[in-house]
Amino acid sequence: MKFPNDTDGNALHSLYKDGLDLKKQQSIDFFVAVPNKATGEKLSQVLKAEGFNCFLEQDDETEEWVCCCSNRMLLNYNELIKIQNKLNDLSKPLGGFSDGWGVFVD
Repeated sequence: MKFPNDTDGNALHSLYKDGLDLKKQQSIDFFVAVPNKATGEKLSQVLKAEGFNCFLEQDDETEEWVCCCSNRMLLNYNELIKIQNKLNDLSKPLGGFSDGWGVFVD
């Protein structure tokens, strides 16, 4: 299987090599960095209205805030990019930005 040569493609390739079934839906976590708690709370409401399940958390070490949004889907490169672009578009007016994604692997 071929993957684009960028951060997202490399992550997918690594998951594929580790044996993750890319034809099976996974719960994907998307991360949106926000400047502070108040902004994160506003953004969480915007993202929930767009159909994302999300919660706000602060990193214990860096004290940075992030909205964690989950979506159950296939790990498809084009869809991952599309969602990250949408998260960027929705968060940019509030000072946030899409900051990657992850999947829990058993």
